[in-house]
Amino acid sequence: MVDDVLSQNEIDALLSALSSGEMDAEELKQEEVEKKVRVYDFKRALRFSKDQIRSIGRIHENYARLLTTFFSGQLRTYVNIAVASVDQIPYEEFIRSIPKMTILNVFSMTPLDGRVIMEVNPNIAYTMMDRVLGGKGGTENKVDGLTEIETMLMTQLFEKTGTSLHEAWASLIDIQPELEDFEVNPQFLQMVSPNETVVVVSLNTTIGEVSGMINICIPHIVLEPVIPKLSVHYQMQTATKKRDPDAYEKLTKNIQNAKIQANAILGHAQMTIHEFLHLKQNDVITLNQSIDDPLILMLNKEPKFYVQPGKYKNRTSVQILEEIKGGDEYDE
Repeated sequence: MVDDVLSQNEIDALLSALSSGEMDAEELKQEEVEKKVRVYDFKRALRFSKDQIRSIGRIHENYARLLTTFFSGQLRTYVNIAVASVDQIPYEEFIRSIPKMTILNVFSMTPLDGRVIMEVNPNIAYTMMDRVLGGKGGTENKVDGLTEIETMLMTQLFEKTGTSLHEAWASLIDIQPELEDFEVNPQFLQMVSPNETVVVVSLNTTIGEVSGMINICIPHIVLEPVIPKLSVHYQMQTATKKRDPDAYEKLTKNIQNAKIQANAILGHAQMTIHEFLHLKQNDVITLNQSIDDPLILMLNKEPKFYVQPGKYKNRTSVQILEEIKGGDEYDE
């Protein structure tokens, strides 16, 4: 079953026919009801199943959360990024759907073949740059006249998003994203043939009071090696993977060898600044600890045991008397 998605050329032709009277809207509705056979356009071959598209969507939902955290820290303002849609369309249609002048970041996806495009709406990109420069987040759009400094600032900012992309894809494959190109004109980016199927993930982006879109374009050649891993069946198999005994043993041994700090508390005392300043040799400071009461043994600053002091092999030592149930009961 093929979704009835019209290309931009088909939409323009349809609107032109309706406005000129060549086609009647009521007849079009009736024809739609009666039509039982759908035409399959091999130029728009759908190469991903709905299940695989949903898996790609889940990966980029995680990516959106990571980007939200990253940009919030970098821009020091309210940022919200969420997946709006995931579609598979011809590359030519993606290029036509974005502005003629926009911000295009091209990432390599080693060890995968091909490259991924991150298209950032100019309003969003300029808001980011204004925040980086200490402004309130202006949206002046002059993408066709970027200075070298502005280009450098944007390149450095989006280059850092590769870490978030690596983390988002980690459940699927270990990739090493690298920003290879920064472009403002989509016509200069003929990465694949016009009819090649690409997956476009659209992200609703809000920065302060400015909203816009970030589009991630992933060609089929990039996803082809990992298509089997996008199925639910594969994910369920990997989710039920048994625990690695060697890893468990190493983790247990490392935890057992971890060092902790132990302190036996002899007691506490309070004094005024005046008393402290007048301390002299042979003065006695009385602690709040009774000589008949057990001491407290602290492990990493947490009270764990009641102990009594003594000597063992010519060393001052303590002997454990009782475990303290719930460290919150002890107040230093």
